[in-house]
Amino acid sequence: MCSYLTQTASISGSGKGAGGWFRLTSAMTYFDHPYHSPHEHTLNIDFLNEAEGPAARVAVELTAASARELVRCIEAALAAAGPAAGAVAAAAVGEAPAVGEAPAVGEAPAASSPPA
Repeated sequence: MCSYLTQTASISGSGKGAGGWFRLTSAMTYFDHPYHSPHEHTLNIDFLNEAEGPAARVAVELTAASARELVRCIEAALAAAGPAAGAVAAAAVGEAPAVGEAPAVGEAPAASSPPA
């Protein structure tokens, strides 16, 4: 069943398309009929940089089971990286590290409030 609902996220990273590497600024996901995959429905993910046009896009079509397995693998990789993954992830989206977490490389420590 197609949902026609698109989820969008601002991201920071790099993708490799036909013309080489480019900066990623957003990702979109939706469950719909695929363009290329032989499956009836897929979770479709577009990684892109809209400012650079259609050439700056990487498209992925995954079965629901494959998408869930990918989410599991991503979560496992981030968990295995420990606190470093949390600090890097927070810095990438402009958030302060969580309490007790080290700042990302090159980031100043967050100001803390005196105990009450």
